[in-house]
Amino acid sequence: MQNYATKLAEGFSQRVVKIFFERSIADKVTNQDYEGEIKGKLSKLNILTFGAIGLKNYTGSNMSPDDVEESIGELITDQQKAHYFKILSLSRFKSWIKNPEGTLLEQVASTLTEEVDRHVLSKWSDVAAGHWIGTDYTTGTVEIAADGTVTGSNTVFTTAMVGLPFRAAGHEDANGKPIWYRVAARNSNTEIEIVDDLDDTGAGEYTGGAISAGAAYTIQDNAKVQVAKNTIFGFVAKLKQKLDEAKVPMTDRYLVVPSQIGTLLLQSDELLLPVDKAYDEVVQRGLLGNILGFQVYQNEQVAGNNTDGYRVLAMHKSWQTMAMGFTETGIEDLHGNFGKAYKGLTVYGSKVVDERRKAAAMLHCYV
Repeated sequence: MQNYATKLAEGFSQRVVKIFFERSIADKVTNQDYEGEIKGKLSKLNILTFGAIGLKNYTGSNMSPDDVEESIGELITDQQKAHYFKILSLSRFKSWIKNPEGTLLEQVASTLTEEVDRHVLSKWSDVAAGHWIGTDYTTGTVEIAADGTVTGSNTVFTTAMVGLPFRAAGHEDANGKPIWYRVAARNSNTEIEIVDDLDDTGAGEYTGGAISAGAAYTIQDNAKVQVAKNTIFGFVAKLKQKLDEAKVPMTDRYLVVPSQIGTLLLQSDELLLPVDKAYDEVVQRGLLGNILGFQVYQNEQVAGNNTDGYRVLAMHKSWQTMAMGFTETGIEDLHGNFGKAYKGLTVYGSKVVDERRKAAAMLHCYV
């Protein structure tokens, strides 16, 4: 009997996973390029990438080979979600597995899908500085000390600016491309501190050098922007431009929007609606269509709301790495009660490593 119950529990979890992968956008918009095995809570996995392969000037002498594969970060499955519910009988439990529509199986799969999608879409703050689209703050001018202390003239810096992208005139690389930093602290209306746009290495450091007083500057996305059906296309074009300038591949690009923004896209003339063969994607995952090379999905787990502003993500699949697995499942007797109970544990986690921050852009908007 115990083996039979165990097989039923495994069958139930397998059906949950099947429905999850049919409906979740998390699996669609992330990659699983990691090395290691999910063995339980807080499993540590290495995120892999292809190393830089360059052309070499051949002179006939021995050459040093490039590394094809590199480990660039560590992903930890730090999210644990469990289902635990009563079962009146094993035969009833079996019927839920065979006929999932409208049953507890459907509810279990739906709640798991919502939680994992919410986790993936909550990573908007890991979008590269410089790729945030909102209302920028540019009032006054600044001077920057070598330690990253920014002193403003005619500025009103606020605590809400902590964490936002920052750059000043003079922050450019050898090719004239802007270099962005992050606001780390606000000391007063005229003083903030900035650091490099890094999480994995160099966190809390500033390496941009001193900049003389009177420099123009930008703090990105100080406030949300309003969008409408006749302006939404222009904002999507700006998201595309951010990815294009970062030389992000044209394929596997996704745009995830809440229903209020999705309605605007459907009312616009630019959205290309799905063809018949994409029917399952439309029904199961919420595919709205294509626009400017993005596959557009509607999902209510997008971070934010219409009051504070939605965090609409445009991303390439390489941006975020995700790992997920069912690590424990089973059926146990209810001591002191009749019947049994099902228990299942899902662990998952995701990571945006520093060098892949540029593979996404974020629009902070409201309707």
